[in-house]
Amino acid sequence: MPVAMEPAAPSPAARPTSPWGERRALTIGLLLVVTLAAFEALAVATVLPSAQRDLGGVRLYGWAFSAFLLASLVGIVWAGTQCDSRGPAAPFAAGATLFGVGLAIAGLAPAMWVLVAGRAVQGLGAGVIPAVAYVSIGRGYDEAARPRMFALMSTAWVVPGLAGPGIAAAVAEVSSWRLVFLGLLPFILFSAWLTLPALRSLGAPAVPTASNGRVRMAIVLAAGAALMLGGFTAPSPIAAVPLVIGGALTTIFAILRLAPRGSLRLRRGLPAAIAGMCVLNFAFFGADAFIPFALTTIRGEPTYVAGIVLTLATLGWSSGSWLVDRNVAKVPRERLMVSGMVLIAAGVAGQVAILESSVPVAVSAVAWTVGAFGMGMAYPCFSLSVLAQAPAGQEGEIGSSVKLAESLGGAFGTGVAGAIVAAGSAASHQSAGAATAFVLTAVAALAGIFVAVRTRR
Repeated sequence: MPVAMEPAAPSPAARPTSPWGERRALTIGLLLVVTLAAFEALAVATVLPSAQRDLGGVRLYGWAFSAFLLASLVGIVWAGTQCDSRGPAAPFAAGATLFGVGLAIAGLAPAMWVLVAGRAVQGLGAGVIPAVAYVSIGRGYDEAARPRMFALMSTAWVVPGLAGPGIAAAVAEVSSWRLVFLGLLPFILFSAWLTLPALRSLGAPAVPTASNGRVRMAIVLAAGAALMLGGFTAPSPIAAVPLVIGGALTTIFAILRLAPRGSLRLRRGLPAAIAGMCVLNFAFFGADAFIPFALTTIRGEPTYVAGIVLTLATLGWSSGSWLVDRNVAKVPRERLMVSGMVLIAAGVAGQVAILESSVPVAVSAVAWTVGAFGMGMAYPCFSLSVLAQAPAGQEGEIGSSVKLAESLGGAFGTGVAGAIVAAGSAASHQSAGAATAFVLTAVAALAGIFVAVRTRR
């Protein structure tokens, strides 16, 4: 059914300087959506080892994360183009529907490949959420209010972080991991009903922007990335080499047409800030996805221990974001980014240590809380750098570019780490495979320091 054009968005001069002013309803709606997305992410990360033990297919373990993130690339770009042409409400409604359908497929999956397919459908819908949130912050709030909004959105992870992993672990132990997916469906409907009116009030830009084929190119990007990840997990070099090479060429071709010019060359300013988002998410989520695997499968700890680690990490991320909110006006963003990258590398180093059975499991919790604190510092600073340099009226396009970089980094981080872990499991060296994957993500975090210092124009 055709969707009517929404009223034009207010001019920059009319944007509120406080998230709790005239945009209070929008703030509440965004926080609700982020809270739900946070609960889903933490719950799935907690119970996925149980799903894999039930369904088999250890080689597809990393794909349960990567398929979600790769599909979200398409959802992000589509939502960005729609936000620039008709406003954020219509794409959000479509995204919520796809997200719910994906939850149902995953919760009813009879095999691991079906669960991966459900996660892909979920990803299509989930890609809408960050794009809509990014555009809403860029258009709906003054620059002075944006750090507070990012801090609030990170705080929206606290309650899911405290309750989500524990509830998910209890459900998986007492009933079934399937209920974790299916039980979220009613909350999807409720959040969509509550958030849509606030998004309609935001409106569309005064001059709508054409998509210029960005959605088609996003599909090409997702396909190229999937080929590369398929090559990483291929059982033989004969199949792996052409997949990796073909996927890499396809991915680069698409990135050159989707990202701002100079992103691959780390050109100073906006291109480097977008590239930094990719490196940051590769480092953090490449490690984060396999911490429950290391604790439950390698160390033999119960599922609730992994839930506790993820809960503490959520608190660390939120604390780092509030530190940025209080200090970003006094401390250069680049310095906060560099400090965050160093802390992420230190947190990953702690995960390498706990693979040794003599090291207390508490080291994992402390180290990853530190790493997540660093993520909480670096993530909003990269986002603020992008928003500060985004041309007016193109927040959807630039927002989709940065979210593409974010999702692509997370997809490659979990995909490459998953391939390494799977190779170690196949050779009966699970601990060595996990250690190699963690070291790779730590090196990526340290490489992000160089990218961070180039974000200033």
